[in-house]
Amino acid sequence: MLLMEETVVPDTALPLAEFKAHLRLGTGFADDDIQDPVLVGFLRAALAAIEGRTGKVLIERVFSWVLHDWQDPAAQPLPVAPVAAVQSLMLRDLAEEEEVIDPALYRLERDAHRPVLRTAGQGLPLVPTGGVAEIVFRAGYGAGWSDLPADLAQAVLLLAAHYYEHRTETALREGCMPFGVASLIERYRKVRLLGGGAR
Repeated sequence: MLLMEETVVPDTALPLAEFKAHLRLGTGFADDDIQDPVLVGFLRAALAAIEGRTGKVLIERVFSWVLHDWQDPAAQPLPVAPVAAVQSLMLRDLAEEEEVIDPALYRLERDAHRPVLRTAGQGLPLVPTGGVAEIVFRAGYGAGWSDLPADLAQAVLLLAAHYYEHRTETALREGCMPFGVASLIERYRKVRLLGGGAR
């Protein structure tokens, strides 16, 4: 299975002004924006870390997911949430010939934690032997920062600030999150731990 981002979060969707305020950086100077690229980098790193820990896509973008077979021929859980729309379903055989599946044959079952691609008939289309199915979908809480749940937005700011404040540290550590961040994201992680097809 391979999950790929087809679009990226634009810089304009990142809360740069909020992050500067959170860090209590001075304003009104001629070089106010000198640290902007560094701050954007920390915001992106924090965003990626929170998404990795929770399985939730925070800022909306398009993904493609390639898999070799269905977990269940009637319903395939999708790897991240929340999913707003399935844009296409395509089968590709060993000869790289592609078949686009009619959207009338499947439907998206929305769920805050475990969205599912379900058959609208007798079953999802058979994946060719040695071939793959590719699902293209749009996922995320929304296109802008204001669309995020407040606790996840705060977790990103806290983690980005942690990265910023410890940016000169070179010691290797285990991947533990600061306590405040871990507490804020905990309720988003619990359901994900159910795994595969658990509902």
